[in-house]
Amino acid sequence: MDWLANRWTGVAAGIWIQWSCGASYTFSIYSPILKSTQNYNQSTLDTVSVFKDIGANFGVLSGLLYSAVTPYGDRLLSSNKSKGSSLGGPWIVVAAGAVQIFVGFFFIWASVVGLIHQPPVPVMCFFAWLAANGQAFLNTTNVVTGLRNFPQYSGTIIGIMKGFLGLSGAILIQLYHTFFDGDPATFLLMLACLPATISVLFMYLVRIYQVQDCDYRKHLDDFSVVTVIIVVYLMFIIILQNFGSLPYWARVFAFVVLMVLLALPFGIAVKAHWEDSRIFSQAPSIETAAPSIEYHELPREEVQVQDTLLDVLPLEQEMNLLQAMCTVEFWMLFVTMIAGLGSGLSMINNMSQIGESLGYSAIEIGNMVSLWSMWNFLGRFAGGRVSDYIMERGWPRPLLLTVTLGFTILGHLIIASGFPGNFYLGPVLVGICYGTNWSLMPTITSEIFGVKHMGTIFNTIAASSPLGSYILSVRVVGYIYDKEANKEDNSCFGIHCFMLSFLILAGVTFLAFLVSLALYFRTRRFYKLVVLNRLKHYAR
Repeated sequence: MDWLANRWTGVAAGIWIQWSCGASYTFSIYSPILKSTQNYNQSTLDTVSVFKDIGANFGVLSGLLYSAVTPYGDRLLSSNKSKGSSLGGPWIVVAAGAVQIFVGFFFIWASVVGLIHQPPVPVMCFFAWLAANGQAFLNTTNVVTGLRNFPQYSGTIIGIMKGFLGLSGAILIQLYHTFFDGDPATFLLMLACLPATISVLFMYLVRIYQVQDCDYRKHLDDFSVVTVIIVVYLMFIIILQNFGSLPYWARVFAFVVLMVLLALPFGIAVKAHWEDSRIFSQAPSIETAAPSIEYHELPREEVQVQDTLLDVLPLEQEMNLLQAMCTVEFWMLFVTMIAGLGSGLSMINNMSQIGESLGYSAIEIGNMVSLWSMWNFLGRFAGGRVSDYIMERGWPRPLLLTVTLGFTILGHLIIASGFPGNFYLGPVLVGICYGTNWSLMPTITSEIFGVKHMGTIFNTIAASSPLGSYILSVRVVGYIYDKEANKEDNSCFGIHCFMLSFLILAGVTFLAFLVSLALYFRTRRFYKLVVLNRLKHYAR
């Protein structure tokens, strides 16, 4: 596949891997049959779901593997002379993720259809963790590789990759309704085969390339336009389906159109590579010949800043996980994710109950739940582009993180207020902010701690998200709802069902807002002297 491999086909391949691997977002489709065939109660099913969430968010192993198999710095120079350098590269991480997804979902499917004896609950939890952890491997590869290939537009490329992962659930559910409606067992087998097949087909296209002296904005904008077209089309189809069942021919036609739209990134890749090749010869893959990119070093007297990251992170130094964990900034980001993203997940996990308690119809609730992935995507995609925009104008990315948390607080307060129409505004605001945080966190991590071990460091920080979700969703929202609910049918109707819970979530998010604001002031000078100077160097 060497003749097909270039920077732009790598982006298109990453998009396809991302949209196919988000099976963790489809748990609601196959959880009923898992519960019935395995004789689980709700508590046991929730336990399996928790392990799924841990697997999807705990990507430390993928980060360690990525750092080990992708050349960087001095290893890059030695790999240039090694004929066996092709044995390393991001494709190894993609292959590992594909194997995990296949094995995990295959054994879940085998258990559901009776091909194997019913496994003990801990074993089923392991299968769920394994399948979801494969998603973390694929996501880490595409995000970190994109960041290394487009360092001057890191927010944009991460927004695209994270955005398609957010859309993955909606796309896979469209696939279910088109071909497997009413047959979740076969859908489980498809979840084992489809992401693994796509990953194996495209894994050799995901490579690291030398950063050339040209502007990649134009072609990234083309990818962005196609991305927006796809999300608008999905929104239209989802709303249409929620108002009535479509005939089979209409579902097939709608899915074929979706596949055509998803194929457009490869057309953009061909066009972009052809235009670039007229100006430059194709950049060699880093696995074979590319020299490392050295950051422009500021005069020594300009970087003598006390009590900041500049004291521990010279311009060319890349922190590993242990070094990062010894910094205040690491734990600031960790706390921000526990509180900020944990509160967002708590809202998402209880959206149906919120709508029901406020008296919204089943159709209204169904539309909002279905469209939530669209708001999540919008935040991931727009957050990346906006953060690049403000960086180009000299504002540090943590400032946008702080503003996003401020709007998250507003969203929680809107839900707590219970005023008419709040269900249309509050969850949308929280969903957009939640997605924005997911596109900002990897970029900020790479800028503060370096790119070399970014996959490991960010995935360690991201592990705080399910922890925050468990604390806030189960121990706060769930506990208060049960206290307010009718003891006979365990249901609750009225503003009081979630008011206190979301006031607490708003308070917790306010703490994250303060931590993020402190991070902005603490890293402001570091961004000015190091990160922004680094971007100017790439732009030259």
